[in-house]
Amino acid sequence: MTVLSASVVVVGSGMGGATTALALALRGVDVLVLERGERLPREPENWSARAVFVERRYKPDEQWLDGRGHRFSPGVHYVVGGNTKVYGASLPRFRESDFEAVEHLEGTSPAWPFEYRDLEPFYGEAERLLGVHGTTGEDPTEPWRSVDYPFPALPHEPYVADLAVRLREAGVHPSSTAMGLDRRPGGACLRCGTCDGFPCRVDAKADAETRALEPALATGLVRLATGVRVRRIVTDRSGRRVDHLVAQGPDGEVTVRAGRFVLSAGAVNSAALLLASADDAHPSGLANSSDQLGRRFMMHNNAHVAAVSASRRNDVTFQKTLAVNDWYLDGGDGYPLGSLQLIGKVQGVMIQSWRPRVPLAALDRLAARSVEWLVMSEDLPSPDSRVRLDPAGRIVTDRHAVGRSTHRQLHRRATRLLRSIGYLAVFTQWFDISMNSHQCGTVVAGVDPKTSVLDPWCRTHDLSNLWVVDGGFFPSSAAMNPALTIAAMALRVVAESELAT
Repeated sequence: MTVLSASVVVVGSGMGGATTALALALRGVDVLVLERGERLPREPENWSARAVFVERRYKPDEQWLDGRGHRFSPGVHYVVGGNTKVYGASLPRFRESDFEAVEHLEGTSPAWPFEYRDLEPFYGEAERLLGVHGTTGEDPTEPWRSVDYPFPALPHEPYVADLAVRLREAGVHPSSTAMGLDRRPGGACLRCGTCDGFPCRVDAKADAETRALEPALATGLVRLATGVRVRRIVTDRSGRRVDHLVAQGPDGEVTVRAGRFVLSAGAVNSAALLLASADDAHPSGLANSSDQLGRRFMMHNNAHVAAVSASRRNDVTFQKTLAVNDWYLDGGDGYPLGSLQLIGKVQGVMIQSWRPRVPLAALDRLAARSVEWLVMSEDLPSPDSRVRLDPAGRIVTDRHAVGRSTHRQLHRRATRLLRSIGYLAVFTQWFDISMNSHQCGTVVAGVDPKTSVLDPWCRTHDLSNLWVVDGGFFPSSAAMNPALTIAAMALRVVAESELAT
């Protein structure tokens, strides 16, 4: 049996795990990062839409179950860097109100156990780490900041610049998207058309491996073990501390020992591992005295829309530089609606991945005259929306989305807006459970151990040497991309908790 050890062991190398490892290393802490996958290969297929979207080259063969017992292939990536290897690198801050209790049309978005001002310094630090490009003064909902963006916003290509003019004439306030790309002078970014949803062959995307894990490894204080999947967390005799991890490595079983442990496997897998580690002292799963482990699973109410114009051909290469947040705080009736943001330019073969019966030539003609948006609304937490394990140990994501009426309202508002500026048709792809987009909420943070799994610094209430640093800690989902908030929280956890001591 192989034995691995470190002062701190981090399970998972995505945004939460890699940022935590780097922050610990910069404080002189010995860290071991465990990743169940391997490094994603740099190869021509990285930029092949067919390989990535149709053949699912970088997604695992693993299947999960939905709440009705139907199998599906989850939209997750088990590689070094996790899902950030293919994310769109949109890195906005949550708004101040996202940390407060907010009434929505279908319920209440709960307050977080800390305020925006508590996380604000770490947002600035995370933006520096990830090299975020952005601008202030355009978005009427943007929160205050103590430091400016590290780099100016990415300029719009002519098609998008014209789109912004037409949107302003229609009465809304389009703003630049905060992006984590290496477009500084002499930077690696080629501003190509294969960024959003694709791996980056030139390491220009601010993914967790490139911007956090590699610098962490360069300190000499962080080690990375790939192909090591943690199967069980074992507590000591007191039941109040983690003693070791049981994992499966390339050569068999591995025992992993440390003084402190961090789970950063993603909201679903972190919850599933804690549930799978149930023992006599914790019969319903580790860190689950509150019975909230796995509950309040959220993943945003999302849809992709393609707005088609008969008179305008879309010749853009890098499309994802614009957002509209006018209805984020108030849709006009006192209730929030959500955000609209451009996504990377869609190719016909990418549409064919979910409309396989439509001829590719027709989809190519459609894509040549379309502009594509993500319509995002908040998914409110529900105790019935949960991650659990079936008797065979398979992951079940039983989702009861709350906020669909709000999302439909935002979708109608977006459709009317786009038609008012000259788009004749709007086609919609509604996200389903298989997308697993922006998963969060399964190990919720809070002040009261009776109603939460983690404390405000992501340490479990029940186990004194176990932290969970990924989207699982979110009390609410907001309606913004979560990656920057996860990175900022990782920096706050290391700076303010006992994890680094």
